[in-house]
This record gives sequence, C-alpha cells and structure tokens, in this order.
Amino acid sequence: MQSKQIIQVEDKVPARLLVPLSIQHMFAMFGASVLVPFLFGISPAIVLFMNGVGTLLFIAITKGKAPAYLGSSFAFLAPAGIVIQNWGYEYALGGFVAVGAIGCILAAVVYRFGTDWIDVVLPPAAMGPVVALIGLELAGSAANTAGILGDAIEPKNVIVFLVTLGVAVFGNVLFRGFLSVIPILIAILAGYAAAVMTGVVTSADLMGALSQSIIQVPHFQMAKFKLEAILVILPVILVIASEHIGHQIVTGQIIGRDLIKDPGLHRSLFADNFSTMVSGMIGSVPTTTYGENIGVMAMTRVYSVRVIAGAAIISIICSFVGPLAALIQTIPGPVIGGISFLLYGMIGTSGLRVLVDHQVDYSRNRNMVLTSVIFVVGLSGVSIGIGDVQLKGMVLAAIVAMILSLIFYVFDRLKWSNDSVA
Repeated sequence: MQSKQIIQVEDKVPARLLVPLSIQHMFAMFGASVLVPFLFGISPAIVLFMNGVGTLLFIAITKGKAPAYLGSSFAFLAPAGIVIQNWGYEYALGGFVAVGAIGCILAAVVYRFGTDWIDVVLPPAAMGPVVALIGLELAGSAANTAGILGDAIEPKNVIVFLVTLGVAVFGNVLFRGFLSVIPILIAILAGYAAAVMTGVVTSADLMGALSQSIIQVPHFQMAKFKLEAILVILPVILVIASEHIGHQIVTGQIIGRDLIKDPGLHRSLFADNFSTMVSGMIGSVPTTTYGENIGVMAMTRVYSVRVIAGAAIISIICSFVGPLAALIQTIPGPVIGGISFLLYGMIGTSGLRVLVDHQVDYSRNRNMVLTSVIFVVGLSGVSIGIGDVQLKGMVLAAIVAMILSLIFYVFDRLKWSNDSVA
C-alpha cells in the first residue's frame, strides 16, 4: 500500500488488512462505549453484543453507504439514572424503546418532507462550528479519562498517556505502508505495554481476565413500560436527533460524499433509532453513531464499511468469550484518553474544514454572528433544562444555530437583511 492511500466506503479490503483494521476500529470505540454500562451498573458484555448487532443493522439499512459504528449513547445518562433510581433498570429500558420508536417516526417524517430544510437552518457558517463542537466539547472528557486533570495526578498515568498519544501522533506522520493505516492500533498496544510496565495494569488484572470462563452468555432482560418513566426519558430525542445530523454531515465531509442525500437522512436516522429500540428490548443501553468512529476515519482515511462490519463482528464475538471481553476491559483510562485526545481533535478540525471548503465569507455580518454565537454557546457551559434533560454543548449550540439561521432566512425573504446576496 502507498502511504495514506484512501480506502473508500465500498472498497474490498484484503484479509491481511481487514483483521487489524477491524480490531483497531473496535478498540477505538471501546473505551467510551463500555463506560455507559458501568455507570448503569450492568455487564458490558450485553453492550458489546448490541453495539455489534446495531452496527450491522445500521450498515444493512443504509445499504452499506454510510460508514458508522454504533456505540453506547451518553445522552441518556441523566434521565435514565433518575428512572433507574425510582423504578428500576427494566423501566429505563422501556424508555429507551419509546425514544427509539419516536426516532423512527421522525425518520418517516424526514422521508416524507425531504432534507432541503437542512441547508436553510444549518448553512456552512453554522454547520462548521457545530461540527467542530462535536469534538471540542469532548476534550475535557478525554483529559479526565486519561487521569491528567486535577491536583492528584499520578506520574504513571502521565507516562502511559504520553506514550499512547506520542505513538499515535508521530506514527500518523511517520508510518508508511501497512503501518500507516493502523497507527491507532499500534498506539493502543504501545500504551498498554507502557501501562503494564508502570503498574497501571497489574499482573493480577491480567490473571483475573484470563481466568474468566471461556464462554459466557450476555445477560439479556426484557423492557418494562411505565408512562412516567417514558416521559422522563423522552426529551432525549432532541439530543440524539441533533447529534445524528451533525455526525452524518461531518462523516460526509470526511469521505467526500453527501450522506444526507444518499443513502438519505431518513435511512440513517431510522437505523440509529431502530437499533436503540432493539437494545432496549433485550436489556442493553441505547446506541448512537460515534464521534470516535469519525475521528478514526479522519486519521486513517479508512472508510470501508467492511472494516466497520468486521469491528462489529469482533465486538459480538468478544461478548461471548469471557477472557477476551475481560482483557479488553483492562485497557486503562490513560490509553483511551491518549487516543481520544487526537480523535476528538480530528473532529474539531473537520468542522473548520467545512468553513474552508465552503469558503465562508466572514465579511458578511450574519456569518460572523452565526459562528461567534455558536462557539460561545457550545463552549461556555450554559445549559437549558427540559424536564430532567439538559441541553448543552453541541446540542444546544445546534438548536441555537437552527433558530438563528431560520430567523436570518426570514429576514432575507422580507428583504430586511443588510447583507443578503441576490
């Protein structure tokens, strides 16, 4: 392979590349995805299973045209936590099913009325900063996961973090041929080795993982439904719909295709929410398209759905093989944080690329206002509560962007704008 050759969405990948690329992709998603079940107090095995199944469903429904890996959604944490505390996890599952069903209905509405409205409510001057915020607002999370925030910072965490990040950064620039497409996998392995040498991962951790039963079946459970629980969780639909649109647009920017048009927002939105429905029905957490997936593609230029499908299959296998699942769970925070540092930055850069590619004219007042307000709203920490759901960060910024853009559009129609372009 030539250095940094692009592997496109539909490209066939030889076996010698497919396996390591799929493992790399799954590892990059793993850290954030298994955090959600830990917070909910359930086994991550069921989540590994559903992430794989959900990803395969997504690929099938979008006709193999949208390269996306579905991981665990963080948007549900706050309202689901309230439901779990008051009524139990089974009723949170019912809420997940209900939100997924509403999302599927929303996909049908998009199919009926089209997507031309997106160009009106999210012009490039708004879309660029919204996309950038997907990565930038996660920067603090990456640093926290790495254990490099706060007063009591462990030197060994810093060492593991720097080894992981250093190999990822310099490997992305220096590696050639085959190594150039797996810099993340190499960085994870190097970081893990550093974690073992520094004692972040102990021999007891390794032996405990290897002593697990060879075959284990994920814990499946059925959803229960209660109107009060559903109403607590339902406002999350605003969050996940905004995130999904942003993810599809930035993914399209990276791979050079308009995914909103083909395979269509209605397909990807339906696939995302249908997977969440299935997750709730079998006892797993809601799924969503993942920012880490976008970052991996931006770094490696590997967009193949076959690679993502391979990652999904590996995730399913790991959910049934005890030692594999347990070993993956020993990957420490400094390794995940080191990789996330670069991946989230890549997403932020993709947002800036939107502004450059569309040659946004900042001599126009509206463009300057849109970009400025969106960045401040997204990064200021301000939030708006709707029931038990907090709208903040990229989601709140996207909603503000849509409202402002729509108002500016009305001003143009009324010929009130002082910088409208004929």
